[in-house]
Amino acid sequence: MNDAAHPHCFHCGEPIPGTLNIALPVNGHTERFCCHGCKAVCETILQEGLSGFYHHRSAPAITPKPLEDSLVSQLRLYDHHRLQQSFVHCRPDGLPSAQLLIEGITCAACIWLIEKHLGKQPGVVSINVNHTTQRATLVWDPQQTTLSNLLIAIAELGYRARPFEPNTLEESLRAEQKRAIIRLCVAGMGALQGMMLAVPLYFGVIHDVTPQFQVFFRWLSLLVATPVVFYSAQPFFRAALRDIRFRHLTMDVPVSLAIALAYGASAWVTVAGGRHVYFDSVCMFTFFLSLGRFLEMRARFRVGLASASLEQVQPAIANRVSGESLEPVASFDLQPGDLVQVRPGELIPADGEIVEGESSVSEAVLTGEFMPERRRPGDWVSAGTLNGDGPLRFRVAQAGPNTRLSAIMRILERAQSEKPTTAVVADRIAGHFVAIVLVTAALVYVGWAVAGNSDAFDIALSVLVVTCPCALSLATPTALTAATAALRRIGFLPVRGNVLEGLADIDRVVFDKTGTLTDGRLSLLHTQPLSTRSTADCIAIATALEAFSEHPIARAFREYGQTSLPIGAREVRNHIGRGLSGWIEDTHYILGSWDFVATRCNANAPEKALSGGILLFLATDDQWLARFELNDQPRSDARTTLQRLQQLGVDSELLSGDSSSQVQTVSQSLGLSHFVGGASPEAKLAHLQSLEQAGHRVAMVGDGLNDLPVMAGARVSIAMASAADLTQLQADAILISNRLQALATAVSLGRKTRRVIRQNLGWAIAYNLIALPLAIIGWVPPWIAAIGMSASSLIVVLNALRLGRSTDRDTPHGHSGA
Repeated sequence: MNDAAHPHCFHCGEPIPGTLNIALPVNGHTERFCCHGCKAVCETILQEGLSGFYHHRSAPAITPKPLEDSLVSQLRLYDHHRLQQSFVHCRPDGLPSAQLLIEGITCAACIWLIEKHLGKQPGVVSINVNHTTQRATLVWDPQQTTLSNLLIAIAELGYRARPFEPNTLEESLRAEQKRAIIRLCVAGMGALQGMMLAVPLYFGVIHDVTPQFQVFFRWLSLLVATPVVFYSAQPFFRAALRDIRFRHLTMDVPVSLAIALAYGASAWVTVAGGRHVYFDSVCMFTFFLSLGRFLEMRARFRVGLASASLEQVQPAIANRVSGESLEPVASFDLQPGDLVQVRPGELIPADGEIVEGESSVSEAVLTGEFMPERRRPGDWVSAGTLNGDGPLRFRVAQAGPNTRLSAIMRILERAQSEKPTTAVVADRIAGHFVAIVLVTAALVYVGWAVAGNSDAFDIALSVLVVTCPCALSLATPTALTAATAALRRIGFLPVRGNVLEGLADIDRVVFDKTGTLTDGRLSLLHTQPLSTRSTADCIAIATALEAFSEHPIARAFREYGQTSLPIGAREVRNHIGRGLSGWIEDTHYILGSWDFVATRCNANAPEKALSGGILLFLATDDQWLARFELNDQPRSDARTTLQRLQQLGVDSELLSGDSSSQVQTVSQSLGLSHFVGGASPEAKLAHLQSLEQAGHRVAMVGDGLNDLPVMAGARVSIAMASAADLTQLQADAILISNRLQALATAVSLGRKTRRVIRQNLGWAIAYNLIALPLAIIGWVPPWIAAIGMSASSLIVVLNALRLGRSTDRDTPHGHSGA
C-alpha cells in the first residue's frame, strides 16, 4: 500500500482533502487518514491487538453520523466562560475540569467506547466515566481544544453529554425511570399474554385445533409481540446499532439479533405460512433483560440523587458585608477577602477565619461528630458547617469549588469512578464471547444451507436462542433477590446488587465510632452529689437549666424531665462552649465545666476526676452541689457482633474522626485492638486504601457525611438507619433496624449466596455445553430451545429461592463459605 494508490482514508474510505497529511504506520506501510478521529480509532484498534480487523473487513468502517447544525451550534455555546462557571472548575495545575452528565449509557462497554474515543482526542488530559451515576469528569488543555469540540465528539458516538446540574438531575433521573417502567410493563404484559397464546400452538391444549384457529392465534401473538419488539426492546436495538457502527460488540448485539430474527421469522410464518412462530420467546427475552436493566437503573437513581443532594449541602446564598449593610450574593461568587456574616442556625457558605463574634459550630458534615465546637475570632470555619447560637463574621479564604467540602465531594467522585480489575477483565471477555456466539450461529446456518437442509434458518435460530444468556443473567440477580428478601426480614437492606457478593469476600470491617459502634447520643451515666442535696434534686435543677439550651448535653438531661421535680428556671444565660447560669426561685445556679464553675463559685472546688466521658458540675454561688458524668455508650449488641464476625474470620477495627480519648475507651470496652482516632475524611480514605494495598478486602460501616469518601472507596459500604439521608443514599446497604447483629448474618448469607451463584453459573454453563451441540446438529428445534432455555432459567430460580429460607440461626461458624 502507498499514498498514491490509496487517495481515500485507510479507515473509513472517505476522500482525503489534497492538502491534508494525517498519516500513521500500519503493518510496515504509511497509511493516510481523512481526519484525526479516524487515525485515533485506528490507533486504538492496533493497540488492542485487533489489526486483523483491516484484513477481514468487507467494507470500510462507517463514519460517525453527521450531527445536525442546530445541535452543533447549541454545543458551541458551552465554550462561553459564563456558562462554564457552574460546572467547570480550575485544578491546581491550571487545567479546567468539567463535571458532565452523559445520557444513553447502558453498560460498561459504553464507558469503554467513550473513554477510548475521548482519550484519543487532541488536548484531552483525562476522561473518567462513572457507570453508576453516569457522571463524567473531563480534564482538557484549552490551548489545544475547546470543551464544545469534546462534547461534539461524545455526541458523534450517539450519547448526549451536558453539564451536571444538581437541581435538574432528579427530574432527568425520574423521567428516565418512568420510561423504563413503561417499557418493562409492556414487556411483562406481552410475555404473559404471549405464553398464554403459545400454549395451544405448542402443546395442543385445546383439542382439535383447526388451521383457522392456529392462524388466528398466530395473528394475536403477532399483535401482542409487536409493541414489545418496537417499544420495549428499542434500547437494545439502539445500543446494538451503535456498537456495530463502532466495531465494539456487546451482549446487546446477539440479544437484538435473536429478538429481530425470531420476530421477523415469526411474522413471515404468520403471513406466508409455515411451521413455527416464536413470539412468546421474543417477549420473554425482552422482559427478563429489561427487568435486569431496570434494577440497575434503580440503584443508579439513588446514587444520582445522593450526588445531587451532596452538592446542595453548601448553601447557595451568602450575606456579604458591604459597608454598613448586608448584600445577598451567590456563594460561588464569593472571593477571597470578602467579609461574610452568618446568623445563628445558618450554614457557613465558605472556608475562612472568624474576625468577629463567638458561637458554637457543628462540624458533623466534615468530622461526623455531633458535639459542637466553640469558635472565637481567629478560629477557622469551613463551608457546610452549621453555626449554632451566635452571629459570626468571617473573612473568606476559599469559596465555591475550592472549599474543603467541595474537595470531599471530588474525593467521593474519584473513589466512585475507580474501576475494579474484575470489571476491566469482564469488558474484554464480553466482546470475545459475543463474537463467538455470532460466528457460531452464522457458520451453522451456512453449513446447513450448503448441505441443502431446508431447516438451516431454524437451526441457526435455535443456536442463538440456546446461547441467549438468560440463565447466565439470572444466575446472579435471582440469588441476590432471594437473599435480599431474607436480609430485609432481619433489618439489613442491600441497596445495590453487588453487596452480598462483596460481603462474601471481605476479611475486615472498619467501623466509625459515633452513631455506629456507639448510640450516637450522650447519656447521663452517673451523678455524684457533693452536698446534702439529693441526686433527684440535682438532676432536676440541671434539667431546668438545660431546658434553655439546644446543645446535645441538654438532650441527655431531657430524658429525666418527666420524672424530675416540677421546677422552672428564669434568666438563664448561655455561656457558649462553657456552661449555663440562671435563677431557680431565689437561688443562682451554675452548670458547666470545672473551669467555668470554679471561676463563679466561691467555695473550695473539688478535685477533677479522671473520666473517659464528659464531666459537668452544678453549684450555687457559694456551694458545689453535684458532679455529672455523660458519655456516648456502645450499642448493646456491638460486642456480640464483633465476636460473631471474628468467628467468621472477619477482623474489625475502629476508624473515627473523634480525637478524644473516647476512641480508645470505646475500643477497649469492645475488645478492639486496632483503632485510629482524629482521622479526617482524606485520612480515612487513605487508611482504607492502605488496607486494600496490604491485601485486605474491606467493608466500611458509618453514619456521617464525612464517611462518604471512605465508604465510596470501600468494597462494601454500610450505613446505619440513624445516618444522615445522604449517607444512606450513597451506601451499598443500610442497617434499617440499627442492630449491628444483622451485619454478621449478612456476611454469613453473603457466603451462602456466593455458593448458590457458583452453582447457578455451573448449571448454566453445563446446559449450554450440552444443548449447543444438540442445537447445531439440528436435534433441537427453536421451540424446544425456548423451552429448554426457560427450564434452565427455572432451575436457576428454584435453586436461588433456597436462600430465602436462610435465618439467623443458619450462620456458620468458622471461616467457611467459599
